[in-house]
Amino acid sequence: MRPGKMIQEVLRSVFKKPATNLYPKEKLEMAKNYRGKLKFNPEKCIGCKLCMRDCPSGAITINQVGDKQFEAEIDLGKCIYCGQCVESCMKKALEMTPDIELAQLDLKNLKVVFRAPPKDAPLKETP
Repeated sequence: MRPGKMIQEVLRSVFKKPATNLYPKEKLEMAKNYRGKLKFNPEKCIGCKLCMRDCPSGAITINQVGDKQFEAEIDLGKCIYCGQCVESCMKKALEMTPDIELAQLDLKNLKVVFRAPPKDAPLKETP
């Protein structure tokens, strides 16, 4: 590259707006169908374990904790965020959220357990 052309490029870039985001100072706006952290709705789960069988990384474990009550253990360290589990769930008990802030200092914190509510507890409405 010629020195004159390089100086032109440097001067042009001085007056351009930066291409970087000011994250975490400014919140990132994720796309509508962005595949972030998984969310499990135990009220909808019927325990078919299709999500568990279809997960290519083996990140999901479904456990029965009562009569027709199930909990999901999701290892976010293993999850590749492909969304296959969400696609295979017939009852829509799994969904992808736009949550991207998943970094942890301890690997134990990457295992998330979504527990079924007690039978006598009122069901929460999901928006």
